[in-house]
Amino acid sequence: MYVDGDWVRAEGTTLGSDNGIGVATILATLESDNIPHPPLEALFTIDEETGMTGALGLKAGHLEATILLNLDTEDDDEISIGCAGGVDITSTGTYKPEDTIKEGTTGLKITVKGGAGGHSGMDIHKGIANANKLINRVLLEAIESVDIRVSEIQGGGLRNAIPREAQALIVVSEQDMKNLEEAINNTTADIKAEYKTTDPHLSISWEREKTPTQALPEDVQNVLLLAIQTCPVGIHRMSPDIEGLVQTSNNLARVEVCCGDVNIQCLNRSSVDSEKLDHARSIEAAFTIAGLTSERGGSYPGWTPNPSSSTVEMLRKLYVERYNEDPKVMACHAGLECGILGTNYPKMDMASFGPNIRRAHSPDECCQISSVQKFWDFYLAALTRIPKR
Repeated sequence: MYVDGDWVRAEGTTLGSDNGIGVATILATLESDNIPHPPLEALFTIDEETGMTGALGLKAGHLEATILLNLDTEDDDEISIGCAGGVDITSTGTYKPEDTIKEGTTGLKITVKGGAGGHSGMDIHKGIANANKLINRVLLEAIESVDIRVSEIQGGGLRNAIPREAQALIVVSEQDMKNLEEAINNTTADIKAEYKTTDPHLSISWEREKTPTQALPEDVQNVLLLAIQTCPVGIHRMSPDIEGLVQTSNNLARVEVCCGDVNIQCLNRSSVDSEKLDHARSIEAAFTIAGLTSERGGSYPGWTPNPSSSTVEMLRKLYVERYNEDPKVMACHAGLECGILGTNYPKMDMASFGPNIRRAHSPDECCQISSVQKFWDFYLAALTRIPKR
């Protein structure tokens, strides 16, 4: 970690302030012997970013508290009162690779990198480039000009991160190289123009490689690329009830095609469970066409907003008193654990807040120092306002 002005950042990796800062806040409270507060239970759950298994495993009757302060919001002027649910979709399949060693061919590695990336829930509305979709577009537009064979595709990482990078290894005839380069240049120019505002550092490059020994059969290659093209990405539907809130979306998070195996991972989010499942069917349908088998996992419910919450009203009034302006009381499209916890604790009164965190789940993640101080002061004041039971 290092300090950059008013921000804490990490070199070459994600910072982990989401939600390390919430954990640090709770630990600081437990360690202190002079912070005024009501009786507290400290709740730490594992795997929030990779399936929320900790929250899913928390049984009814374990907690006695009736109020939950969820310290996991990324804007210090917001009080979150609802969130989206989600489901992981993994589509897999196999193919029999074909030999590609032929005289007069060469290998070419095409790389998409420099995308802005970000949180696949909180940033999905920003129109940020999805590197997996872009590398697929480069390949499809190249096929329109020359005959290429795809040997490997590798892109993305975690399901909850918009993929910043992807690459493909292909085989092409030497005599087609000029036409291929022209096709890639044209696609690159189009993509950079389209994403110049959201992803100013986006780049598409290529370099010669040793000709790979195997590639996808042409029919498998073409139907797979078309399936990835068909897979919905980004916003599916905005909320008709809450202005500006994304209701349903999908992130094509990870694509692995190599050595006879295909593994494609998506994270589908929605604040409406029935729409979430219907959108999942659309994603699965795209890959079924390519002969892949899809499985769902890690499904978790959304958190239904409670506008009449006494805890939310207490926090709202406190914010107005301290900062002379109204906070943004809103639901978010990220996955918070409150929806899961509410299934076993339906009478728990919940609200979420936190400091300014930007680009969570990406190497550009940062946390604002002055905002953490604001958050900490607000949190301490909130503890003194919790009503007695």
